[in-house]
Amino acid sequence: MHLSVPALLAVLPAVALAQSGSGKTTRYWDCCKPSCAWPGKSTSSSPVKTCDKNDNPLNDGGNTKSGCDNGGGAFMCSNQSPWAVSDDLAYGWAAVNIAGSNEAAWCCACYELTFTSGPVQGKRMIVQATNTGGDLGNNHFDIAMPGGGVGIFNACTQQYGAPSNGWGDRYGGIHSKSECDGFPEKLKAGCNWRFDWFKGADNPSVNFKAVTCPSEITAKSGCQRR
Repeated sequence: MHLSVPALLAVLPAVALAQSGSGKTTRYWDCCKPSCAWPGKSTSSSPVKTCDKNDNPLNDGGNTKSGCDNGGGAFMCSNQSPWAVSDDLAYGWAAVNIAGSNEAAWCCACYELTFTSGPVQGKRMIVQATNTGGDLGNNHFDIAMPGGGVGIFNACTQQYGAPSNGWGDRYGGIHSKSECDGFPEKLKAGCNWRFDWFKGADNPSVNFKAVTCPSEITAKSGCQRR
């Protein structure tokens, strides 16, 4: 669903990081190399970690071609799936588009989302921006969750043998928790999270604010802004 080409950070204007606002969410899991996994996307000490087809971390400096591209060997790592910290707080990752900002400003930044609609209203989630995309609207957080739909691009067939449109609908993904039972073992917990902590919410609205990334998130993504 998202861009998978190297950025030319030098030609991007410096834009102040948006601190807060209201926005919308969607969901995805396309198995592609996240856009912020390319080197030079931000001031981060290192790009977002990626994995090979067998979910083993790549130590390539972020230079391996995305699995969404023909012949590419870099994929989203399974441990970048969301998880519950408590009944009202979860951690995870998202593709992000912030109004008036750009990828250089939001790559590897973290945002606290407070859901303002649906069954998760009042719950909070801290997400790190690891991806982006031209198809995202302003103040849009596309939360990464296994089984959430592959969107425009699909590397899940190459990595895991998923159906040609990914698991479930290409946009939106699967429809029930029972479908998680047929997922690869490493993706099951993140798939179940959607129907447990997230209560099967369908694109709830949010209020968001920029926050310091929890160490539990950066330890998995390997990316921390300077």
